[in-house]
Amino acid sequence: MANVSPSRGDMSTHPDVSEMRARYDRMLGGRDVALVDGPVFLLGLYCAVSPWILHYTTSQPALMTHNLIVGIAIGLLALGFTAAPARMYGLSWAMCALGIWMIIAPWVVGDSPDAGVAVNNIIIGALAIVLGALCAFNSARSATKP
Repeated sequence: MANVSPSRGDMSTHPDVSEMRARYDRMLGGRDVALVDGPVFLLGLYCAVSPWILHYTTSQPALMTHNLIVGIAIGLLALGFTAAPARMYGLSWAMCALGIWMIIAPWVVGDSPDAGVAVNNIIIGALAIVLGALCAFNSARSATKP
């Protein structure tokens, strides 16, 4: 097949390049997507499967269901942060609230959790708080840009 356009790989001469750049900047808001959204999704995935990884599905059935639901919620927040960042980053504080809930959940939802279960949820909760605060900071920073 013949190459009819000698500058096929060069987008700088495209007539809509300035409009495409402006749209790209608007969509991302000048933020680094993989910096926050990837770890948030992985945290949600781990939270959802942690009862099977740590083998407390039979000893803590209520906490198993709880971690599955909260993990799915965190994963959906991460997908929302990626798909619609301008709208979803307002929910960053909800992620912090989920983190606080994950820290206290073993004693509220669980039935005399052992140390491994408690430490697992505390670590997940602390990471959710840190990542939620990072998302909120990122949102506030991009909102103040001109």
